[in-house]
Amino acid sequence: MRWEMRTRPFLRTSEFLWQEGHTAHATKEEAEAEAQRMLKVYATFMEEWAAVPVVQGVKSETERFAGALDTYTIEAMMQDGKALQSGTSHFLGQNFAKAFEVTYLNKENKPEYVWATSWGVSTRMIGALIMAHSDDNGLVLPPRLAPIQVVIVPIAKGDEQLKAITDKISPVITALRNLGISVKYDDSDNKRPGFKFADYELKGVPVRLCMGGRDLESNTIEVMRRDTLEKDTVSFDGIVDHVKNLLDDIQQNIFKKAKDFRDAHIYECENYDEFKERIKDGGFFICPWDGTAETEAKIKEETQATIRCVPFDYEQRPGVDMVSGKPATKRVVMARSY
Repeated sequence: MRWEMRTRPFLRTSEFLWQEGHTAHATKEEAEAEAQRMLKVYATFMEEWAAVPVVQGVKSETERFAGALDTYTIEAMMQDGKALQSGTSHFLGQNFAKAFEVTYLNKENKPEYVWATSWGVSTRMIGALIMAHSDDNGLVLPPRLAPIQVVIVPIAKGDEQLKAITDKISPVITALRNLGISVKYDDSDNKRPGFKFADYELKGVPVRLCMGGRDLESNTIEVMRRDTLEKDTVSFDGIVDHVKNLLDDIQQNIFKKAKDFRDAHIYECENYDEFKERIKDGGFFICPWDGTAETEAKIKEETQATIRCVPFDYEQRPGVDMVSGKPATKRVVMARSY
């Protein structure tokens, strides 16, 4: 029997969920603006919610969506230094309108072809979140996207002590939920506390609170943050504000960690031999490109790296293509990718 490897489950399998949008506009300018606006929507979601930093840019002609005039992309870096295209937005011009006879009546009551956009993301975004943040203990979820933001585990000897802990912690659960924070109180008796701790770390729950008999007596509670695995015992008084602020800090710290990693692995390179050697270790390389498909194809064939985009936020200064020796028309992000 012959077995074939399936596609990567975090990124795409035979079935996947897709969010897609299409718009039609009267003018080229309106359509271009909408395509770029949607790219920023995706970039904002990735950075402010998924805590994954992205490079925004426009694809090369070879890499753009078939039939589009421009494809805008957000590119994220995974922990192995590879790029992951995490969302795209396409300015389609009038190509598809002409192919499918999509028209509107202008002010003179005459039909004109629309200017169109198309944009989308998929469950690949979840793959980006998993691969950008997780560690050997399992998932690390940003609080804004975590289905359970806080788990509370009581450690009690006997039903009476469990009831005392539950009575003390219940107002905290209510207060947190009133702030819109999702809380799970795990007082199940079929699993030991150590198993619960490991299980919730594996699932990436951002904050774990733990209260035992000694905490009950000393009016304290143990707090663990998933992003750093740091534990601290704090006063029970003010724990609601402490958790609220901690969730904000974790969200920011997860993004900062990913961004620091990404920024430390962005290199400028103008020497092809150096590029061929260093690309093996991953990273984003800002390189001068002569704008030709021939050069692009040679780089891909010899290094398995592709032009991810012409980045918006990097200076487009003159240079010489490191492969052809011709004047560079632009500087691009090159990387190996998923």
